[in-house]
Amino acid sequence: MGQNSSQLPSICPSLPPTPPRGVVIASYLLMAGALLLVMWRGLLPGLLCACVGFLLTRALAGGITRLQRRPQGAMPERWVQNLAAGIIMLAPLLLLTGALTHTRSYIVDAPQQYRELLDYLARTVLELRDKLPHDLTAQLPQGAAEIQHIIANYLANKAGTLAMAGKAWLAGVLHAYVGLLIGALAAVRPRTVPHHPLTQALHRRVTLLGESFRQIVAAQFWIALFNTLLTALFLLIILPVWDLSLPYTPALITLTFVAGMIPIVGNLLCNVVLTVVGLSVSPIAAAACLAFLILIHKAEYVINAKVIGQRTHMAVWELLSVMFVAESVFGPAGLVAAPLFYAYLKKELHDARMI
Repeated sequence: MGQNSSQLPSICPSLPPTPPRGVVIASYLLMAGALLLVMWRGLLPGLLCACVGFLLTRALAGGITRLQRRPQGAMPERWVQNLAAGIIMLAPLLLLTGALTHTRSYIVDAPQQYRELLDYLARTVLELRDKLPHDLTAQLPQGAAEIQHIIANYLANKAGTLAMAGKAWLAGVLHAYVGLLIGALAAVRPRTVPHHPLTQALHRRVTLLGESFRQIVAAQFWIALFNTLLTALFLLIILPVWDLSLPYTPALITLTFVAGMIPIVGNLLCNVVLTVVGLSVSPIAAAACLAFLILIHKAEYVINAKVIGQRTHMAVWELLSVMFVAESVFGPAGLVAAPLFYAYLKKELHDARMI
């Protein structure tokens, strides 16, 4: 018996030894610190895009490999991976270039559009003076010039806030693209088994986080599909019954699905766009869109918790609790990160045989 046990290391030389308990605890602390740093410094878009870049690069490389019918004429695996990573890294730049090409006229005509916007708001306020009671109209400005002056002063006073918001948005886009690059490059690195104890433990932490993200993305696909179906029924069936129709209906339905892949935030974006389009048609259409979107937004919590809970083996009540707490602590970013981080936490606890 002793002789057989002494031969085990030579029989299974490829299995790395289990890291010491202290090293495993250190890896937990490092992972928790990294996730807290992501939330504290607003790096969540970078983290999510890193996961997306990793999964898309691996999926694209696998698809290219399957499309190569003749093995003798197929590209080497390393070339396929590099090609997939290059496509993923260049795709956002190409899309941005195409968008700027088509929006150049809007940027050039921005001053004229600004003046037209002031005139439109002034006319709207003057029309309200004719429809509202006298007590209310006394509180409104007298002429179009006065209205334009008030609006211009308000926008000038808010210029600093708008500049900070634009700076934060630009930083978020930059972090997202850098995260996409990191994920694509990580997907094509040579797959080696880590042998050092801390590296092995951290590799396990990152693997579990990636598995949690993959489950969340799969669940979010069905949520986006469900929201798109409801939006299509609302735009194509319910509104026409009331003799109302919105322009750009196919584009709105497509936007609902694409933006719906982003938890919570994508749904809010669709809400704003749909309400604005409805307001351009009539106040009744805007009110109908707003009522529909409020209903969908309130149901988003339950839908997210139900679908994601089934995919990640989490109860609805616990995921809802985590989402509410995370939103109160970190704001909208916490609401987006809550399903991913909680799914990862449960995977770690299950992997440690604690639940």
